[in-house]
Amino acid sequence: MRRTPIVVSALALAGITGLAACSPDDTAGSGGTAAAAGRPGKITVAASDTACTVAKSELAAGTSTFTITNSGSKVTEFYVYAAGDRVMGEVENIVPGLTRDVVMELPPGMYETACKPGMTGKGIRNPLKVAGEHQPLSGNAQLAEAVASYKRYIKSQSDTLLTKTEEFADAVKAGDVAKAKELYPVARTYWERIEPVAEIFGDLDPAIDARENDVADGQEWTGYHKIEKDLWVAKDVSGDKKIADKLVTDVTTIVNKANSATLSPVQLANGAKGLLDEVATGKITGEEDRYSHTDLWDFDANLQGSKAAVQSLRPVLQEREPALVKTLDEKFAAAEAELGKHRSGDGWKLHTELSKGDLRALSDAVNALAEPISKLAAVVAR
Repeated sequence: MRRTPIVVSALALAGITGLAACSPDDTAGSGGTAAAAGRPGKITVAASDTACTVAKSELAAGTSTFTITNSGSKVTEFYVYAAGDRVMGEVENIVPGLTRDVVMELPPGMYETACKPGMTGKGIRNPLKVAGEHQPLSGNAQLAEAVASYKRYIKSQSDTLLTKTEEFADAVKAGDVAKAKELYPVARTYWERIEPVAEIFGDLDPAIDARENDVADGQEWTGYHKIEKDLWVAKDVSGDKKIADKLVTDVTTIVNKANSATLSPVQLANGAKGLLDEVATGKITGEEDRYSHTDLWDFDANLQGSKAAVQSLRPVLQEREPALVKTLDEKFAAAEAELGKHRSGDGWKLHTELSKGDLRALSDAVNALAEPISKLAAVVAR
């Protein structure tokens, strides 16, 4: 939804390669023909600039793996929506020639699939019927406790998110640019930690967190990044009082929805991977906080949010794949150590203070972590 093709050019300019965009099942740049031809047990999706052809329009309830191949010229993404555009699962940043997999748990009901060429708008949609008996993964006691543990984490972070966003909005409305600049990365830290849950709820995420080039024609740009631009570029937020009030209203809605949401264990696994994709496509490149350059605050928050999801799943993973747990512990520690080199007081260096070598080392650490994390959903879905 939020990662537009501008990211690709940013990667080239930075000279960074090998970012965390692919899972072990991905076939980037090597033709993607295996996915197009179909793999056992996977639902192929042929995406282009004008089409989104899903191999099946009816599925049995339970876990399913969608394999999406982008043969178009634009970066795309794939979603499955329930009623009200509630996101059941997604995969972003599928660049031309890339194939990516996503595992979802779908109870019986009517859904819509969607490909979004250019990663904006409502996308190319098709109906999807899911039928039959369903034994939820959360029927497993360990997985149920994993979800409960993660929801406790989400509550703690979302409650503080609301408090810090209110403080940020008050500074904006008071015209206190210096204080608002100080509070901006702090408030966003809590947002970035819970973003996998926040993204579930339709248009609220873009209203809160869209960047200027993510806004569709005819839509108003609101949220954190609109105020960010006014703080660092215009250095004037006198016209942002309504935007600040709307931000608090939208964050309040997200917090309430996040705390009452029903989550699948697979969503925890996908969220852990999705947060690393966020790092690779927005934080390391400097695209996310392009005016304030406070991307490393977000980087740390995404890393910690991903780790929290993994820790919630840890008892299950330890029982099913203990070697994977050991690898994850090692790779998280390595990524945290690499990021820790760029501490500055209680916060972080600005993105503009990092060299290309610094950014490459960070991307390597994230890439090394993304590979084992990409295995989580399949382990959880067993």
